[in-house]
Amino acid sequence: MAEEKERAPAAALEMSLPKESLHERYVKIAVVVAAYWTISISMVFLNSYLLSSDDVKLDAPLFITFSQCVTGVVCLFILSKVGSKMSFLDQFPAFEIDTAIMIKLIPLSAVFVGMIAFNNLCLKYVGVAFYNVGRSLTTIFNVVLSYTILRQSTSGSAILCCTAIIGGFLLGVNQEDKHGSKSEGNSHLFLGVFFGVSASCCVALNAILTKKFLSLVDGNLWRLQIYNNLNASLLFMPLILIFGEVPHLLSYPKLSSPGFWSMMGASGVMGIAIAYVTGLQIRVTSPLTHNVSGTAKACAQTVLAVVWLSSSKTVLWWVSNLLVMLGSAAYTYVKQKEMAVARQQAEAAKQGGDIKA
Repeated sequence: MAEEKERAPAAALEMSLPKESLHERYVKIAVVVAAYWTISISMVFLNSYLLSSDDVKLDAPLFITFSQCVTGVVCLFILSKVGSKMSFLDQFPAFEIDTAIMIKLIPLSAVFVGMIAFNNLCLKYVGVAFYNVGRSLTTIFNVVLSYTILRQSTSGSAILCCTAIIGGFLLGVNQEDKHGSKSEGNSHLFLGVFFGVSASCCVALNAILTKKFLSLVDGNLWRLQIYNNLNASLLFMPLILIFGEVPHLLSYPKLSSPGFWSMMGASGVMGIAIAYVTGLQIRVTSPLTHNVSGTAKACAQTVLAVVWLSSSKTVLWWVSNLLVMLGSAAYTYVKQKEMAVARQQAEAAKQGGDIKA
């Protein structure tokens, strides 16, 4: 559930910043960025452990993802109750469910289910080291879907950044195919790539549909989280049956193990925590700084995975990661600059209209 949760409730954090010294501000930024890195990297490694480690050995990725959604609902319920008693949590809305809204949000929740399920399946089959490249086409799908659905065009500079991402992705797949350690006759690699591409498509589609459906929850992203996690919990139930995971669960020897459920619970809690700290990082820095931090975090995460697994990677494998990260960072920078210019032009046009009036 790693990358899809990181895009959550920045807009919901509307608390006013108290006056503080420059030193205090720098300390706050450092603490928040460190928290973002720690939670995000820990969540990816924990999910990888649950999905593919020899210790867990539970071949039920949909059930694991379902459990994370249920934990998310429980966390949001608790936060809604204690938020009024803790000033730093007061942005969490009351836990109120409107059945009519819940039904209207099913199309968005179905995409959300695809996003987190494909995300976890990608991580299961390619591991942490290749995960960033395997899921790197989100930006490309965002450009394509924005044009096909919203009829929004993309500048030449942004498209140039996209070509770097695509080049890095293709080179990465090629190098992982030749030298990857988790390929198992390449079947795992190609499954992981397929699920990674599918997850990227769902992430981009989720972002577009979120804008469309946000008005149903009065623009509150935390309320949307409640409905999405609740709907997803219900939608996963038939999928678990259809894909035959029930026999695996019934015969699983650790199903009653407190240690197993502790890790499952921790994974779900981290999903909500990363949503909160992502919004907090954007609030204390800026959207651009957040994306730069995310790119640097992805780099550190890849290096940690390679070191942890004692893997040996080729120069071209590292080049593929670098292309993806630099292309993504450059795309974010270009779009931020274009948005700033568009705002300035809109303000100038408005001022011109006011003068004429």
